[in-house]
Amino acid sequence: MKPGKSDLSSFKCYLQPTYFMDFESPEVIEFAQTRCSKSDSDKAKAIKLYYAVRDEIRYDPYDFKNDKLNFKASTTLKKMRGYCVAKAIVLASVARFHRIPARLGFADVKNHLSTSRLRELMKTDVFMYHGYVELFLNSRWVKATPAFNITLCTNFNVKPLEFDGVNDSLFHEFDTKGNRHMEYLTEHGHFDDLPFDNILKACIEVYPHFFNAALLSKSLGEAASVGDFHQEAIDENM
Repeated sequence: MKPGKSDLSSFKCYLQPTYFMDFESPEVIEFAQTRCSKSDSDKAKAIKLYYAVRDEIRYDPYDFKNDKLNFKASTTLKKMRGYCVAKAIVLASVARFHRIPARLGFADVKNHLSTSRLRELMKTDVFMYHGYVELFLNSRWVKATPAFNITLCTNFNVKPLEFDGVNDSLFHEFDTKGNRHMEYLTEHGHFDDLPFDNILKACIEVYPHFFNAALLSKSLGEAASVGDFHQEAIDENM
């Protein structure tokens, strides 16, 4: 159920395009139109879009760049890879295309299933501003986290996150072997658009070794931009 005309104004900011949620771009339009049908209910559309973003876009933590263009939904769809925030932006964008109110949520998390290379680059297992999406379905906000594609989950021995359009879909606390997987440390709340400056500032403070004057206009640690997280997961967990 979408909000009625009387209260549509309160949802306007969760339905409009932005610089990052550029759902009027050809790439986003094509993805949004071909992954679900016009005849589907909002719930059915949300579920289909969730799984399309989760599994068709390759999760890549090395793709975090200090570049606003890199966070646009259309940019991510051109590459078909991105890290959690980029994938959340895509899901929110295609949902808004279908007139499903969508907003971004963020939390600092401790990820116990990183790889040794990524831990060495980050110097920590805390991920700042982990991104997810909140979709307004059946008169309530429902959380959806499309970050880890099913192949990567298999490589890490982690249950892939399912989404039914009714219950919140957040990372499991434990993996399939009973080991710690994900701990939510700090909630940053929800936003109608990407708080790019907040995220960049937090990352500079927590991962200062990723930055130097020459790289500030390029990527979040250029050395970190080259890597195959999927292969690392296979090498360390098989």
